[in-house]
Amino acid sequence: MYNFALAFVICAVAYLIGEAVSNVTKAWVPSVFVTAVVMLIGYWTILPATVISDSNLIPFGSTIGIYLLITHMGTIISLKQLGEQWKTIVICLAGLAGMCLACWFICIPIIGREFVVAGLPPLTGGIVAAVTMQTAATEKGLEAAALFAIAMYCVQGFAGYPLTAVCLQLEGKKLLKKYRSGEISKADMDAIKKANSLEAGEANKGAKKKLIPAIPEKWNGPVMVLLKLGIIAWVATQLGTVAFPGIGKISGAVWALVLGVIFTSLGFLDVNSLNKANSYGIMMFALMMYIFDGLKTATPEMLGSVIGPMLLLIVVGVAGMALFEFVAAKLLKVDFALALANGLTALYGFPPNAIITENTCKALGQDKDEYDFLMSQMYPSMIVGGFTTVTITSVIIAGFFTNLF
Repeated sequence: MYNFALAFVICAVAYLIGEAVSNVTKAWVPSVFVTAVVMLIGYWTILPATVISDSNLIPFGSTIGIYLLITHMGTIISLKQLGEQWKTIVICLAGLAGMCLACWFICIPIIGREFVVAGLPPLTGGIVAAVTMQTAATEKGLEAAALFAIAMYCVQGFAGYPLTAVCLQLEGKKLLKKYRSGEISKADMDAIKKANSLEAGEANKGAKKKLIPAIPEKWNGPVMVLLKLGIIAWVATQLGTVAFPGIGKISGAVWALVLGVIFTSLGFLDVNSLNKANSYGIMMFALMMYIFDGLKTATPEMLGSVIGPMLLLIVVGVAGMALFEFVAAKLLKVDFALALANGLTALYGFPPNAIITENTCKALGQDKDEYDFLMSQMYPSMIVGGFTTVTITSVIIAGFFTNLF
């Protein structure tokens, strides 16, 4: 009875359980957290470790799916919005500096240098940093450190998801209070509505003529939209193989985001491309299942052997991040709740940062205008935060830490 179709059904049920709990709790309990718990319990009881692979979601979600999604993110964030997020980048870098310093000076005397060196890069980012540290530790014959690196990646999201949900809830309620009291001017709201009129492709109506003329709608169907995304994604993968003097290689994922923003501004890519192609849901589902597949190695024995050092590293790291981000937020005059949420993307990255933000905005907004307003205020910084921490900085930190064993 068990085959690829049933495996797909199991994955979908786990995903929907997460969404249901998130809806009932008004996003106080994030869907990604619940689904991760469901999958983890399933792996420990009745689910085969290959259930996500058997559904055939992984090859799609972990390859072209992730590049199409990242390029799509660039079709949502305008150049103006991206330029406005320089404070987010500074705050995230400050938070990661605080995390590294706190863990280095506090945790090494308690849990040892090897665990800190192996676990800190994954804590600052995602799977690339975890795999990098696991490989480096294995090559040095440090099996416990190699295990610690992957365990950290598997469970750190359990701390990041609820903390982020709390931060976004606090920030969202504060923003809605301003919105409902009339502190947001009509001109500002008109601009927000225009920027968020994405589903019908209305965002650029009345705007300046694009450098690249738009394809007539009758020819610009879902496959054409996906084709254009695919072309830019392919260019990003090629640029990711180029080593620049004094810099080295820049991740293809970073190029995908940057090129997505640029080619949307030029008119080649459609605003909110994947939604226009009616493909956003399946893309996000496939990518999230790829993320949850990492939990299959987190056995009870594994977690039991490293749970103490892991919890210490997470608590100290997040505390150091919060302290440095608090100072940075005060200096830059940014709300601390949103600043901390931006930094916490280091614990899970994309796409959970997008999903948690969307769920929070849906839960708090009483109508589409309120939802659009909240998305315009929180979504861009959360996306940029994720790329700053996970996609860019964590890879650099991992490359440096491999020499510290």
